[in-house]
Amino acid sequence: MKNSFFTESVANAIPSFDLYHEDNPVMFAYRTMEEIWEETGGESDDPHRHNFYTIIWVKQGTGVHMIDFTSHEMKPGRLFFLSPGQVHQVVSHTEPLGLVLMFTGDFLCKHNITHDFLRALSLFESGNTSLPLDIKEGEETMLELAGKEIVSLFNSEINHVKAGCERFKNEAVASWLKIFLIECHKHLPAQKNSNTQYAQTGNTLIGDFKDLLEENFSKWHQVSQFASALSVTADYLNNVIKDSTGVNAKEMIQQRIVLEARRLGVNTSLSSKEIAYSLGFKDPAHFSKFYKNVTGENFTDFRIGKELYNK
Repeated sequence: MKNSFFTESVANAIPSFDLYHEDNPVMFAYRTMEEIWEETGGESDDPHRHNFYTIIWVKQGTGVHMIDFTSHEMKPGRLFFLSPGQVHQVVSHTEPLGLVLMFTGDFLCKHNITHDFLRALSLFESGNTSLPLDIKEGEETMLELAGKEIVSLFNSEINHVKAGCERFKNEAVASWLKIFLIECHKHLPAQKNSNTQYAQTGNTLIGDFKDLLEENFSKWHQVSQFASALSVTADYLNNVIKDSTGVNAKEMIQQRIVLEARRLGVNTSLSSKEIAYSLGFKDPAHFSKFYKNVTGENFTDFRIGKELYNK
């Protein structure tokens, strides 16, 4: 979604946006979906990344939300949770009504919303595994309240009546954001809400591994590198992840590299050789062999297929 709250970072081949307002960096912002529709004339945005967390709450409207290579229907009562770095594109078929909340990791840290807490909520997932959350009609009362309070507090700087609250505005916004997130967590499917890997503090080996993977997938390709950083053996890491997710650490590493290769292959004009180098492969031929072994298809064929599909 293109608007004045975003500024593009040129560090990445895929457009990547930081959170800005009137040329100033901010840690929290909100927009309404109808405002964005009006500003863009209803035109869809191009695939891009955010360097911040985003929640999109669709209240009315239809369309498609592409998150990496998965197409999700946009419909009333559906929420989307985007982690920094995910590639997405919103295509609205009709004028939407909804709320978009945007906040940085620094905002969460500054206001004591810890990474472990965010992980325990199971709303934001690394890679492309985040699924939309559907809220049934009549069960959105607390979300509506929290959303309205966040909007009201955010606008307090231009509301002279509430100017006295300015000193603690961000603290209050963070408190209502936390309530909003907790309320969303309550509506998760039972099997995900009871996920035992996050049953205590969320500070688990699997969560730590996923965090490391997001930071280092383009540099570390071996399970032993991650295991060493986590002070466990490679076999133990593989077994723990396999028991909880159905795939082992090696497979998860491979899947993350493939995901990024596909992101770059579809959304940029980088050559296969440039993509290979950017993902930590010193020999492009090694990358081609790796991709074929993991996916069963040639990377070049994947790119051609996507180009034909998008025409």
